[in-house]
Amino acid sequence: MNIKKANLKYDDTSPFSIEEYAKKLIGKTFSQICEENHDIYLVENESEYLTSHENKRRKGGLGELIEERYFHYKANNDSKADFEKAGVELKVTPYRINQNKSIVSKERLIITMIDYFEVINQKFYESKLWKKSELILLIYYLYEEHINNRLDYKIGYVKLFTPPEKDLEIIIEDYENIIAKIKEGKAHELSEADTLYLGAAPKASTSKDRRRQPFSNELAKPRAFAFKNSYMTYILNNYIINSSEEHESIIKSKINISFEDYISKKIDSYKGYSVEELCNEFGIEYSKKPKNIEAILAYRILGIKGNRAEEFIKANIVVKTIRIGNNRKIREHMSFPTFKFNELIKEDWDDSSFGNYLRETKFLFIVYKFDKENTLRLKGSQLWNMPYVDIETDVYKVWKKTRKIINEGIQIEYKNGKRYNNFPSSSENKVCHVRPHGKNANDTYELPNGERFTKQSFWLNNDYILSQLKKDFID
Repeated sequence: MNIKKANLKYDDTSPFSIEEYAKKLIGKTFSQICEENHDIYLVENESEYLTSHENKRRKGGLGELIEERYFHYKANNDSKADFEKAGVELKVTPYRINQNKSIVSKERLIITMIDYFEVINQKFYESKLWKKSELILLIYYLYEEHINNRLDYKIGYVKLFTPPEKDLEIIIEDYENIIAKIKEGKAHELSEADTLYLGAAPKASTSKDRRRQPFSNELAKPRAFAFKNSYMTYILNNYIINSSEEHESIIKSKINISFEDYISKKIDSYKGYSVEELCNEFGIEYSKKPKNIEAILAYRILGIKGNRAEEFIKANIVVKTIRIGNNRKIREHMSFPTFKFNELIKEDWDDSSFGNYLRETKFLFIVYKFDKENTLRLKGSQLWNMPYVDIETDVYKVWKKTRKIINEGIQIEYKNGKRYNNFPSSSENKVCHVRPHGKNANDTYELPNGERFTKQSFWLNNDYILSQLKKDFID
């Protein structure tokens, strides 16, 4: 492979010049970029070069193409920024448009690999992560499922990006939490849901790839520092497109405690209040309270008038309210969105919808408990994500069995006039189970054999949820 010397059409020492040159990519497909620059970047076999880059399984292929065919420098894996003289890192990443016209990032943004032995001795501002994320040239292209050749994807947005100071505070906190877990000898238990904006994303050629780690003989999955999918969606809509949609920030000024402690402190300031007392406090008519009143009250306590907290959207934090009875038990199981039978059977566990949801989602439990007089009172809050071991053992078993049952055919039996199926039940697994989640028995999805069956979803067992809560919530 050879690069024909050419006069660069941008100043590689100037971030502004690099950005202005990159903006000329907007509206072009990758095929057009190759066609317009074929005489500048010379390869031994042009056809072979394009074929390798149109392969959807080739990670980073489109980024390499932009670097080599448009900016005219050889792609590499250096720890330095791509445009070293300007301190600019180039990242090419996809977005998609949902059926409801919302624009979302398709995936997390990989920044740099985590060297478990090296990173434990690096402060954030000295790290490779910071060198690669201090100033990023983001090039977003539109992913469209019906397009088979990814060189036909079109570039939609281009902009330089530096994490704002308020985001950086949480990113640094995320970085330190990841390092702390590695120092505990738990690199093999890292999960993206451990953190808020910055994640430790799995980054391996195969699911069996493992690496050594310090402080433990347990081998760990290769991982990379990455901005989470939810954070990338927020960046695209609010820092690049400048969407008119309003979000309210929980943190209004600099804080000297962690985000989790700040949330807990705010919620705890109303600990012991009944739902009726909280309604009176925040001007909500108790007699006309909506079904999700407990969640609404949590947002009001946090200073949010609606239900669109900026930090929650960036971090993919899902608010879940939990009611503990005066018998110290939880009556309800926790539901998740329905799954489509024909989609689930095509999944691999490492990239399964439910598995990834639990790996990437953090929950804010807002806990209420009925007192002796059967009055529902606020007990507090807890930021929680499912432990790695529970996802990869118990949840995996339920997912695997569910997939097997769908493939082999659901078995139905009737007892005392009620219909039962053989999906995993709550008595079979300590963590989760499968049960109906349709409006009624006629609310169905298609099965592989063409028949239709009542919609189902995964549910967390009520006893398992109770076991994950702080003990003082239950007492």
